[in-house]
Amino acid sequence: MADKGKILLSVTGFDPGIWKDALEKAAPDRTVVLEPAEASDPEIDYAVVWKQPPGVLDGLPNLKAIFSIGAGVDHLFAAGNDLPDVPIVRVVAEDLTDRMSEYSVWQVLDHLRKGPLYRDQQARRVWHEDLMQPAASEVTIGILGYGNLGRDAAKKLIMLGFKVIGWSRTEKQDEAVETFAGEDGLAGFLAQSDIVVCLLPLTPATRGILSASFFAKMKPRGPLGAPILINAGRGGLQVEADILAALEEKRLGAVSLDVFQTEPLPPESPLWTHPRVTITPHAAATSMPHALVPPMVDQMDAHDRGEKLKNLVDREAGY
Repeated sequence: MADKGKILLSVTGFDPGIWKDALEKAAPDRTVVLEPAEASDPEIDYAVVWKQPPGVLDGLPNLKAIFSIGAGVDHLFAAGNDLPDVPIVRVVAEDLTDRMSEYSVWQVLDHLRKGPLYRDQQARRVWHEDLMQPAASEVTIGILGYGNLGRDAAKKLIMLGFKVIGWSRTEKQDEAVETFAGEDGLAGFLAQSDIVVCLLPLTPATRGILSASFFAKMKPRGPLGAPILINAGRGGLQVEADILAALEEKRLGAVSLDVFQTEPLPPESPLWTHPRVTITPHAAATSMPHALVPPMVDQMDAHDRGEKLKNLVDREAGY
């Protein structure tokens, strides 16, 4: 039945078989291959990738677009990748957005309702209610990275009663949320945030942003005591030595980290055993083939009909 050309599936860190099955189900009129038939395979129209081997996309003369199967695209611009001059499409799917919002809400509520404290008390068989329990309406959540993911997380946090503000690299407008932008807006954003939820992409401009200078600008006190950081973006955004120093100096009250500079997080990392660090294994928003593949194939079909691709990556900005 296949007659619309080939899709090259090139992924590492995921089971390619699951993704291949999903692609073949969603696109029965296309052939899905795990590697080009030859270095300059003329039948490959589209590439679906995650941390593809360097050079695998080189020399494909009829490649129309590249689709990333994860929320981030920094892997595409890693050292050694010389990408062909074709559009790059970010995955934007309701399932992935919902999962990231679930994680953000979960961690915010966990810190609001003293989850780390009570888990520690349970381990020590201590029965003690902490009476410093602010209401959600007393707590300001700062969303660092106010794009599609940030807007959805904000909407759900507002429904729970939190005040939400947002920061982005460029100006964004939202009637329900006060927004800040650029370097000039960062200090004002941090001065109001009791909990910072980081959903930023990793780019040259954002690498290492969660550092000592960032923590020095954070609100020193608030209804939760010291401010709290939740990072569900990328490990390259954070300087882990600076996070540990900020925790020891009480400039940070606690952190939840889903991503790390080195993954898996090395066993010797002091983050594992720090009492005010919550660790999850890059599990905030798992890419599920059954949810992400159909929108990709719909875009391929629409592009073949002459329609414009959506959710394109700005190569200069890196996301």
